[in-house]
Amino acid sequence: MKRSVLIAGTHSGVGKTTVAMGVMAALTKRNMNVQPYKVGPDYIDPTHHTAICGRSSRNLDTFMMGVEGVRRTVENSYKDADISVIEGVMGLYDGMNSTEIASSAHVAKSLDIPVILVVNVHGMSRSTGAIVKGFTEFDKDVNIAGVILNRVGSPRHAQMIKDVLPDIPVVGAVPRNQDVKVPSRHLGLHMAGEQDYDVGKLAEFIEENVDIDAILSLASEPKKPEVEDERCIEDMSEVTIGVARDAAFCFYYEEMFDMFRKCGAKIEFFSPLDGEIPEVDGMYFGGGYPELNIAELEKSRTTKKLKDLSADGMPIYGECGGLQYLCSSYEIEDVVYKMADLFPAETLLTKKLQALGYTHGVAKGKFIKGPVRGHEFHYSLTECDSDSRLIYEMERGKGIMNGKDGITEHNSLASYMHAHPASFPVDSFVEECRKYGRK
Repeated sequence: MKRSVLIAGTHSGVGKTTVAMGVMAALTKRNMNVQPYKVGPDYIDPTHHTAICGRSSRNLDTFMMGVEGVRRTVENSYKDADISVIEGVMGLYDGMNSTEIASSAHVAKSLDIPVILVVNVHGMSRSTGAIVKGFTEFDKDVNIAGVILNRVGSPRHAQMIKDVLPDIPVVGAVPRNQDVKVPSRHLGLHMAGEQDYDVGKLAEFIEENVDIDAILSLASEPKKPEVEDERCIEDMSEVTIGVARDAAFCFYYEEMFDMFRKCGAKIEFFSPLDGEIPEVDGMYFGGGYPELNIAELEKSRTTKKLKDLSADGMPIYGECGGLQYLCSSYEIEDVVYKMADLFPAETLLTKKLQALGYTHGVAKGKFIKGPVRGHEFHYSLTECDSDSRLIYEMERGKGIMNGKDGITEHNSLASYMHAHPASFPVDSFVEECRKYGRK
């Protein structure tokens, strides 16, 4: 039987990321094959999961993917694993607006799997009982099967809390430990390659303070999908897509790569920071941190070559950081850096958050048509020339300007929206790349 469990928190900052990563590390240390997941549109935590488990972590989001999309992702990526561990997002019941959609609870209900609730008990004892009781009774369709107490002051403190909890097992009492905390970084957390914590020490710490056997006994088989994703193309002739992947471009959904391959495409990763220009039929620039590598990007051979490739008709797609890079310039702290200049637009880095949240756009472009869902998160503004063409009409989200997103030129497209492959027409993009390769 396949076993799954979701580790959620009462709210952001309770330590669920550290606990979830520690549970993954402890299970992996037992030589178990652990498939990790992350609820919500998060690119950073999954890199840690992947590094710990040795398997690509995948995102689960009922707004971007739908209930069936969540079930399909788990079913398709979990086949040879011993257990899957899902890290939640925000508080257990926090979804889009005041709904359950996109919440950890909705994912748990969609998969019909148990939840382990992480509670930060620092500064309280008996009140923990009220909090846990409220969480267990708020939605009886959510199976909160166990509790992990985090930031426990002492064994006596832990026992005081256990004595007042409702009839629910405490599967962990984790003391405060700054040595295993994941540090903050620019606009988020450290990527896995920049970690400065000891995974082995984290596994030992969790093994000492969490009943891993109890978690294994509580885990249950996730619900299977009822409908398959039948998107593909009849023409499966050879096509290669170059994916920019380095310190500047590092935000990608693993499922986007899965869909590329399902549509018959090979993927070749390359580094714009190193000036690489792969011989491919199309290119994809994801989000990331171009602003932290801006001087190197300005000098890059890749930057200087892209405009010609775009004018020749190569399909080039960019998201957020990719959008900023593909504009004509990027201004940071009063210094203007020349970028790839695929689009008649300039980007300005701001100190204030410009957009954060889910997005829903309806596209009317050459190879992108229909509704596309994703999310946006950026501290920049992009100003387009008056004759620029924007193909996304935003039903939700800010986009580039005036309720529109998705600037296009030739066969190139870039947007602030990080599109999820559940709705992004990957098959159409791959087919455009295939057509270009035949020129």
